[in-house]
Order: sequence, then structure tokens, then C-alpha cells
Amino acid sequence: MASVIGTEQNPLRVAIIGSGPSGFYAAGHILSPKAHPGLVAEVDVFDRLPTPWGLVRGGVAPDHPNIKAVSRVYEKTAARPGFRFFGNVEFGRDIFHEDLVSHYHAVIYAVGAEADKRMGIPGEDLPGSVAATSFVAWYNGHPDYRHLEFDLSVRRAVVVGNGNVAMDVARMLALTPAELERTDVADHALEALRDSAIEEILLLGRRGPAQAAFTNPELLELGEMVDADVLVDPRDVALDEHSAASIEGEGEITSRRNVEILTRYSAAQAAGKRRRIVLRFLVSPVAVHGEDRVRGVEVVHNQLHPHETGGLRARATDRRETIEAGIVFRSIGYRGVPLPGVPFDEQRATIPNREGRVVGPDGETVRGEYTVGWIKRGPSGVIGTNKKDANETVDRLLEDVAAGAVIEPADPAPQSVEALLNERRPDHVTYSGWQAIDALERATGEPHGRPRVKLASFDELLAAARETVRSSL
Repeated sequence: MASVIGTEQNPLRVAIIGSGPSGFYAAGHILSPKAHPGLVAEVDVFDRLPTPWGLVRGGVAPDHPNIKAVSRVYEKTAARPGFRFFGNVEFGRDIFHEDLVSHYHAVIYAVGAEADKRMGIPGEDLPGSVAATSFVAWYNGHPDYRHLEFDLSVRRAVVVGNGNVAMDVARMLALTPAELERTDVADHALEALRDSAIEEILLLGRRGPAQAAFTNPELLELGEMVDADVLVDPRDVALDEHSAASIEGEGEITSRRNVEILTRYSAAQAAGKRRRIVLRFLVSPVAVHGEDRVRGVEVVHNQLHPHETGGLRARATDRRETIEAGIVFRSIGYRGVPLPGVPFDEQRATIPNREGRVVGPDGETVRGEYTVGWIKRGPSGVIGTNKKDANETVDRLLEDVAAGAVIEPADPAPQSVEALLNERRPDHVTYSGWQAIDALERATGEPHGRPRVKLASFDELLAAARETVRSSL
């Protein structure tokens, strides 16, 4: 008879696929002696990239260092006994579903939502029409996107979307070289942005200011731009009766505050700064125009109507206009992508689950398999939202451990996984390898007053990981 799981004789073995916030919050909750006194657990976190932190490294805007500081929490998790990191290891290429169920009691999928939603309109694939996710990954030094080029020699950029990512894109296009040079923006992006000729960044929202998805701090930041005016047409912040009613009540503070900030922007006089950020509402793109590349965006004007399921929906009118533009960034959301051997809901673009327990095609939970973060619930919330989400999943996992309803691995020995990776992916990156990358990036940035200079190619990252970790780490 096997010994009880979670003891010195038989530690709970958990694999986490993905090292972003949700994956690290899940690891932290499992390994927390305060949350689970007496539990002995070993957590192996796998990531396709040589670096951890997911969107904290590759998605948070470079001029938001305070948000990136959340990685200090993850560093504490990585320092706990029982934690291991295996970077440069791709699920479905280097390690497979059958490997995980052979070596672990439980598997947690924390892969996020890496694809972008498309607009589905004519001209969307013209050169100069790009996903905001690609642009964000490019300026953040994601090695998959380093090769991309964006034509910033144009006068006007259009950003389709009213969320925080759209705001980040607008802000990055409007920052001065001096502001950018103090950040950890990738060097290739810094060079291109420094030479940008863009004068106007136009953000398009299909609904009104009361329904915008950006947060108050993101909106307030626009008013603090060193060399960019923020312009809002007063007519755009004149709320219809349904929108005015929708922002009343204690639960609508963010939306109400957004309207107040936008109203203040609409009343302000432009200061004649070098760039302009223009916020438009109640317009939806219906076509991207151009022959060899983007020349403009055709939009339809919308009206808001109450929907039978609640809330307000945008409905197109017969009024259209074409906006001249040289580059278009679509920022209308993320989508999860399927993993080999793992159930997937194509409509919701998530792994089907009940409170984090993966659900198979038959409607039954899959023994020992769990999910957290955006691939669990869809792309919603902020970084901190993932903590509660991960705790829920881990609590269900531990309930299953207590009930004997997890995987019975044939070979749970930690060294077996290491041997497997040494054979299949000998250039995998351990946590000490990441620390070597981190140390080199920080040391390179320090003389220039920058938090780090990112290594933005697999070759550079893997070479740094092979270097001996300095004793000062």
C-alpha cells in the first residue's frame, strides 16, 4: 500500500506548465508552510521561454516598474524548498502529457492566453495592420518577436480597443526618448521608437466612456505625458441616459471615475505638445483601407442600447467615416490556444474546468489535472486577480489529494524528470540559469541608469544561462 501523499516518504509532486503570475501563485500556495503546515510538496514549473514571470516580463509596459516589482513575491516562492524551474522546455515538444502523468501526482496548466482576437474585417491583413500583442511582446524583448518591424515613419497610428493594453500601446508610442531610455524597453525597440515620426495616436472604443475597460490609473497617466496632449471631444463624454444610469452605485466607482477624468480632459486646452493622444468612443472599424499597405480605417458610428441579458450593447448606425492612418494596432482581447492532449473549449478559448479541475469531453473531471489563470477563466482581471484564482484551484487539488483522487505516477522520483530533460533538452534553463540571465541584464543596465538591458534572443539568453552564477547573487 502506497504511503500517504504529502509526507517526507511520499512528497506531493506537482507539475505546473507556465511560469507567469498564475503559475507562480499556484506554486506559492502549494509550497506555503503557513497555508499548509506539515504538507511536503515538490513543484516543478516548466516554461517554453528561458525566462520566468510570463506577462510580468513580456507584457507589462516598460514604464511601469512598480507593477513588475511583483516578481519579488515569485522570487520568494522560487527560494522555497521543493521548487524547481525548467525553462526553454516546451510542452508538446520536449515534455508531453504522458510524461507528466508518469512523474507527477497532479498537473496544473497555467499557459495564459497567448493569441490575439481578430477584428474580422476587410483589409485586416494588410501590411501595417498588426496585433497589439505582437507590438507589446516586441518592445518587451520577447525572443519570438525580436525580428518584427513596425513602420513608425507614419503620421497617425490607430489603436483599436479601450483596455489597458491599448493604453500601454498609445503611451509607448507617445513617450519621449528620454523617458524610454530610463526603462527596460528592448534595445531594438528603443532605437525604433526614438526615431518614430508618429504625431497622433487615435484610440477607438466601440462603446462609450462609461463602458471603457481601462483602469483609472492608466487613464490618469495619459495626462502626465511629458510631450503629448490628450484630446477628447466633449460630445464623446456626453452620456446617454442608459450610460448615466449604469455608472451610479457603489460598484461602479471605476467607470464613474473614468468618465470624470475624460470629462476633465475634454475641457482642457491643448498645450501644443509634439504628440497627441485622441480618445474616440462609439466607433467600430468596419474596414482597413489601402492597397500595398494601410492607408486608413473606415469606422461606423454606434449607439448604445440595453441588452436583454443586461448591460449596454453597441449597435451600428448608418453613419460612417474614414480616418487616414499609416498603422493600425488591434487590441480587442486575447485568446487561449489548445494544448496537445488537454481538453479545450474552442468557443471560450479556455480549458474547460470546474473551480480549476479540468473537465473532459464526457463532462467528468480529469483525474489530477487542473488549470489556473487566463486559460482557466479567460483574459480578465489584473495580475493580482490570479492569486485568488490560483488559490481556488490549489485548494481543490489538495481536496483531491486528501480524497485519494489524484494521479498515481509510475515514477515520481525528481531525478527521473531531470534525466529525461537532460536527454531531450540538454540546454534547458534551471532557476540558477535564470538568475545568471537576470544578473547580467541588471549589470548591463546599471551604468545607463536602467533597471536592466534585456537579452532578446534565445541564443543570448541561453548563453547567459550557461554562465556561472556570481557569488554575489
